[in-house]
Order: sequence, then structure tokens, then C-alpha cells
Amino acid sequence: MDHAATVRRLYDLLSAGDVDGFAEFLADDFVEHEETPGLAPTKEGVKTFFRMYIAAFPDLRLNVEDVLASGDKVVARLRATGTHQGEFMGIPATGKRVDVQLIDIFRLGDGLVHEHWGVIDALAMMQQLGVVPDGPPA
Repeated sequence: MDHAATVRRLYDLLSAGDVDGFAEFLADDFVEHEETPGLAPTKEGVKTFFRMYIAAFPDLRLNVEDVLASGDKVVARLRATGTHQGEFMGIPATGKRVDVQLIDIFRLGDGLVHEHWGVIDALAMMQQLGVVPDGPPA
């Protein structure tokens, strides 16, 4: 199995707004380790999250910059871009564009994702949305 190609396909489906197509690549026993408050760390919880995310950023694009595969694990570095046009995590639409970095780690088997760990630059996103002020340079 080409796990790197599977992961790239996941991002393509989400960029196209196809949450159900994306979810077809998640195993029934899928575990989300990047938990979102109020959502179960399951396949259904992740589907709910991405429906909410795409509703808030309907022009969401996940642009893959690197994909590294080793055994059953794949690491991807990407940028998420979009325009904040709907409520997101209690933040009303701002009309502002975001461009944030993400790193995802997936464990795959039989062509399906069984686990996910991820890191997003949430501070940069909140600053770009104007929710958190930009600080002085470090």
C-alpha cells in the first residue's frame, strides 16, 4: 500500500469539501489523539469537526508541503488556508484569511487510517483572525 498517496488523497478530499469521502479512509476503530473539546476522539467526532471547519472556512485548502512515510506511519507538513466566513469554535465570522502550518502523523493499515496525531499553529490562526493581538517580535 502507498500510505503517502492515501494521506495526500485525504487532504484532496477535505480541500474539495468531501467530508464523507474523507471519512471512508478512516477505520471504524479510528482514534483521534488531537482532541477537540466537546467532540469524541472517534471517526464521527472527526467528521463533525471537519464539517464545522469547512462551514467556517468554505474555501479551505490543505496544501501539502512534505510527506514522509515509514512502515505504517506517515508524517505530513502542510498549510491550511481559507477565509473565515462562518462561526468557528465560538468565534463569529471575521472575513479574514488564514494561512497556518500543520503537522500530522497518521498510522495506517489496510489502506485505512487507524490513528492520528496533529499539531496546528493555533496562535497564528487566532492572531490572523484578530482574536489574539500580535505580540512584539521575540
